[in-house]
Amino acid sequence: MIDDTRARRNVTVLVAAQAFLGAQMPMIFVIGGLAGGMLSPNICLATLPISFIVFSSMTTAPWLSPLMQRRGRRFGFVLGAGAGAIGALIAAYGLYIGSFAVLLLGSFFTGIYMSAQGFYRFAAADTASDRFKPKAISYVLAGGLVSALIGPQLNKLVQDALVVPYLGTYLAVAAINIVGMSLFWFLDLPKGTRGQPQPVSAIPPRTRRELLRDPRIVVAIICAMVSYALMNLVMTSTPLAVVGCGFSKNNANDIVSAHVVAMYLPSFFTGHLIARFGVTRIVGAGLAILTAAGVVALSGVTLMNFFGALVLLGMGWNFGFIGATTMLAGSHNTAERGVVQGLNDTIVFGMVTVASVTSGGLMNCSGGSPVQGWDMVNLAMLPLIALAAGALVWLALSSRRAPA
Repeated sequence: MIDDTRARRNVTVLVAAQAFLGAQMPMIFVIGGLAGGMLSPNICLATLPISFIVFSSMTTAPWLSPLMQRRGRRFGFVLGAGAGAIGALIAAYGLYIGSFAVLLLGSFFTGIYMSAQGFYRFAAADTASDRFKPKAISYVLAGGLVSALIGPQLNKLVQDALVVPYLGTYLAVAAINIVGMSLFWFLDLPKGTRGQPQPVSAIPPRTRRELLRDPRIVVAIICAMVSYALMNLVMTSTPLAVVGCGFSKNNANDIVSAHVVAMYLPSFFTGHLIARFGVTRIVGAGLAILTAAGVVALSGVTLMNFFGALVLLGMGWNFGFIGATTMLAGSHNTAERGVVQGLNDTIVFGMVTVASVTSGGLMNCSGGSPVQGWDMVNLAMLPLIALAAGALVWLALSSRRAPA
């Protein structure tokens, strides 16, 4: 039996990092669109600060993943936290001088942190046995439960603490990154391959084209892409919809807090469910829950509708994204890890970038009222859900046809 003592230590550190450093993401996602609306020359571009974060994460993944394979995960995670601190300070300066362009530049640096955070789940699997791997991924993502409680509540205290709205939020985010990067010195992970002779494998790593011919890799990427894109599509517009429908910024913080709790709370048992029922069924359940979130959102714009839709959105993301991550982790070998994970996050965050840009346009410019815009955001979920569901069916049929 494989001893997972080392893996459990790393999971503990990564859970702490997800909890503390991860608190910045709900804070930024709550005020990003509101700050953008305050500075943007066109209200249709209000969510562009969030889009820049996701776009940066997409363009960071292709070089950050191989860099971590050469220099080690710790190097990449410290680099990400440092970029997060710089980005928050630049964004704070943009708010101070009233520059939308500088706010977007800060958002771009924040995206480097977001990309690094996305690799916490893969780092948890690096030293874990096959049996512990889905649980390790789930536990690390479960650390987001604490960030869901810390982030929005801290944001309530700092978002209007200074004369310039939201300036306090970005200064608090900078402090979180500077303090939180110290956690990574407690990791016990491989140091990377820089300066070391590379082992010659009997099976050479596949090319990108060959990897994208593997049905499990393709479906894992599609399902991760859809789960994350839909979550971002709806969550990005939520603060705008809540405030636009007559509720307060504190209501928006509470709704996003409930959403992020729902994103990470199921992680305590998602790994167990995958081990028991199989990854395909759990991903399918996630897509069904995401569909239910859209139905609840379209049925009204009361606070209960917002809370219900965003809680279901978080749960659906959890099942879909953890399931897809587990499927991907079991579909490649160690030599292919850097390429596969970088390729996955490039495609996933590419679609999330499109979703976040689309979110602002649908919310602010597709109807005559916030209610109509909110309805359009949620109706836009349907084609992507159909794509992911079709991919799962295709994988099941391909598996049945494959020779034993």
